[in-house]
Amino acid sequence: MDRSIPVALSARHVHLSAEHVEALFGPGHRLTPLFDLSQPGQYAAVETVEVVGPRRSIPGVRVLGPARNKSQVELSTTDGVALGINLPVRVSGDTARTPGAHLIGLRGAVKLTEGCIVAARHIHAIPADASRLGIRDGQKVYVRFPGPRGLIFDEVVVRVSDEFRTELHLDTDEGNAAFIRPDDRVEVVASLCNDLCAIEGCPIAPGVVAGQGRPYCDLTSGKVSIH
Repeated sequence: MDRSIPVALSARHVHLSAEHVEALFGPGHRLTPLFDLSQPGQYAAVETVEVVGPRRSIPGVRVLGPARNKSQVELSTTDGVALGINLPVRVSGDTARTPGAHLIGLRGAVKLTEGCIVAARHIHAIPADASRLGIRDGQKVYVRFPGPRGLIFDEVVVRVSDEFRTELHLDTDEGNAAFIRPDDRVEVVASLCNDLCAIEGCPIAPGVVAGQGRPYCDLTSGKVSIH
């Protein structure tokens, strides 16, 4: 069975509330679509902002539309180091008790008291593909990328909806670590023991939970890398 899905790399970006769109770009302003993204209804906007942290700022960060109920800044760990912000890994939308930052637009600025995160690696899947792959909404799985810098990523959150397009989302740090390029595909692996290991009667297999990377056996630790 084909267990592969396409992968998309997410560069740093910002989601804005309608209130913050107006604060940053002027009263009555609405985001202007620049090009469509792979997920239906989502687009990169013409608008960009400067994200200001304690150490430095990053200009030209793309705003994605449409506007959301709450503003959120999705960055890589490398971006966090540059900005001087200790970024937590969170599922998109889970911004409670996360660091904030200042955003500067063409017509104003806003101070976010929270909302800066590293997005947890995740799979968008339509129900038919979720059924094909044997995965479910909210589950955590592995994905395997082959090649000269191949990796197995664990703690990949599954999100299922008929409004999605099936693909894995990684940030630029993760993509660069595995030398992933646009249009590459990855293999969904629900369990290292069940899907990648051929040892029969393994003593640790009964205690392994799908989507969790431990415990490791000697065979696994010697033949694959967990990122």
